[in-house]
Amino acid sequence: MVDWHWSDPLDATYAARPPGRRWNPPGLRCLYLNANIDTARANAMRFFENRPVSIDEVDPASAPHLVEVDIPGGLAVDALTDAGLVALGLPVSYPHDSASSVLPHSRCQPAGKAAFDAGFDGVDCRSALDDGNRELAWFPSDRDPRLVSRKPMPQWW
Repeated sequence: MVDWHWSDPLDATYAARPPGRRWNPPGLRCLYLNANIDTARANAMRFFENRPVSIDEVDPASAPHLVEVDIPGGLAVDALTDAGLVALGLPVSYPHDSASSVLPHSRCQPAGKAAFDAGFDGVDCRSALDDGNRELAWFPSDRDPRLVSRKPMPQWW
């Protein structure tokens, strides 16, 4: 899912801007990809939380687009399973901490940077949303993902 006005939805420099995002510190290029349409919808709804309009009220011309991406072969760190989270130094309650708050980016960024430094292509992770969805944080390299399709909201919602 991307903003309607993004000319290049695969531009990974956006997430590299300070303060970085969940799995990448500033300066590390990263694409955040939803595993499926349900995750994309959940992220779109979260984006519109605390805004003057809901996702259902936004003008379709300026609503998020869904992009389908072909990811080249690679290896991602496991941030899905309890064992993978423990290996990354994160609680098995991820995306939450022991107080049921969503872990801050500062807790996840070192794990993402370590994965990148170790030669991994990304982080296969639980979504920070509370619904069991899945995402991929992909570190582009010489094997960049390829855009397959781009659909405006009325075609995918």
